[in-house]
Amino acid sequence: MCFPIVGYIMPRNPKDSKYENNGSNRRTHTYMSAEDQAAGKKSFWTELEITGTIRNLSSNLFQMTHLTALYLKNNSLQRLPPDICQLVNLRNLDLSSNKLRSLPAELGELIQLRELQLSHNQLRILPYELGKLFNLMVLGLIGNPLSKDIMNIYAEPNGTQKLLTFMLDNLQVTTPTPPPRPWIPLARPSSTRPACIFTVMCYNVLCDKYATRQMYSYCPSWALNWDYRKKGILEEIRHYSADIINLQEVEMEQFYNYFLPELKQDGYAGIYSPKSRAKHMAESERKYVDGCAIFYRTTKFTLIKEHLVEFNQLAMANADGLDHMLNRVMPKDNIGLAALLQTTEAAWENTPADAPFVQQPILVCTAHIHWDPEFCDVKLIQTMMLSNELKTILEKSAQTLKASENVNADANSIQLVLCGDFNSLPDSGVIEFLGTGRVSQDHKDFKDFSYKQCLEKILSCDKPNEFTHSFKLASAYNDEIMPFTNYTFDFKGIIDYIFYAKQTMTPLGLLGPLSSDWLTQNKVIGCPHPHVFSDHFPLLVELEMVPTVSAPINGIIGHRACGKFQGASRYWLKTNCEYVRNVMLSVM
Repeated sequence: MCFPIVGYIMPRNPKDSKYENNGSNRRTHTYMSAEDQAAGKKSFWTELEITGTIRNLSSNLFQMTHLTALYLKNNSLQRLPPDICQLVNLRNLDLSSNKLRSLPAELGELIQLRELQLSHNQLRILPYELGKLFNLMVLGLIGNPLSKDIMNIYAEPNGTQKLLTFMLDNLQVTTPTPPPRPWIPLARPSSTRPACIFTVMCYNVLCDKYATRQMYSYCPSWALNWDYRKKGILEEIRHYSADIINLQEVEMEQFYNYFLPELKQDGYAGIYSPKSRAKHMAESERKYVDGCAIFYRTTKFTLIKEHLVEFNQLAMANADGLDHMLNRVMPKDNIGLAALLQTTEAAWENTPADAPFVQQPILVCTAHIHWDPEFCDVKLIQTMMLSNELKTILEKSAQTLKASENVNADANSIQLVLCGDFNSLPDSGVIEFLGTGRVSQDHKDFKDFSYKQCLEKILSCDKPNEFTHSFKLASAYNDEIMPFTNYTFDFKGIIDYIFYAKQTMTPLGLLGPLSSDWLTQNKVIGCPHPHVFSDHFPLLVELEMVPTVSAPINGIIGHRACGKFQGASRYWLKTNCEYVRNVMLSVM
């Protein structure tokens, strides 16, 4: 007999159902009244109960993919067909009091299950695939001749979750490694002008303290372990061999004891800062605080100065007594980290041998913006404060370069690369502000909070009702190239970005997405995964940069004295025309 069930009632203590299956007492049935039938009301079954002495299940049952609950208690089922995996929306499955001797491995595909009742059957073993049921809250096993090892784990406090973890950890990984991510060419490098070609990586590596079974219960414990993941992360970084590497969620101990010594062997130097909370912690706790790191290849770049941007300090300095600035923005201890780099001679291509190389300054910044979607206003404020701080850094850096490096630079000639985990989708106020250079003062991401009083003091307002910045930035990635940079069971989207100065830099190519076919065919519902070591995918772009500053004065004089001045390229002469004119006049 079959009938629809509109709802059911859970017991007050869900733990009781772990040991005794009182399914008939835990739900109530609602039938369509005669009046409803006469009125032509249509029913839609989301729950189904089949009782009696059923021995076999019709294949038609597994076409009812809309079912959220299936009750098959008190029947004579000796086997459960593998087709059960087609009922992908099941939240509740009651198979208690049957004659089941085994279960199909396909049962593990029902990842939406919250309750699975298997009590009072003849099960001697359980398929390890049950460990994939990471949403399962209630599991009934009483009355089965299962092994003592299984039942001992099950009988422990929180035994259901411990048993699922045990089974997932011991499930053999049959998923093949993902195919290489494709390289997407975008433009050809110039062969007629001096150019610095370099690659930039952005990668949130998922720090150890966040990689928990509570957060990523679909991933085996051993694949979440840092000792396992760190090797895969480093191998991935080395494989792509970027010239500039920007990392987020790097714990202090991981940076100094692992990443820095390892990457030094590959010709990198690096800088690091933990989040602001580390300042107020003991050394034993501080080493586990995560932060941002920047590595650069020393054959192409030298470090002039590093800069730390602390959003809580900026919020406090600019709060002006505003409550939500103090209560919402200031408590978040996210940071940005910037490195003022200078190119080496080896970084340049197409530069004539007779011409001095350009010590082009470039400011590389990585940031990790607050994560919580409920605080979209905080994300936007942090990003706006970051842009203003970068402007200040550029202005001060230009003065320093003029004074100490003999480089004819101003704030506009120091080129900018900005990347990081902005925890913001492409249609957010954060990305609108960075990409277009402006955002409305009444943008929805400000919510009902007015930050105008504070922001007008630190940002440009070139147009009425708009906040602006002067950087001309473009994003290397978009949703047509990369459908997601963060891939978990609960969320899949683009939140990581690489922005570059679009007037002086050209993207030559970038790293494409992980194969969607591999994810689909292998039912990879989220990362980390035994073959994917973070919940974020690394981004990589190759940029061609043209010089925006003059060569060092001493270099020009040196070449002229050697009689090699006439060998300079037309492009170089054009960028240094004023000095060339003065030198020629002095010779005449």
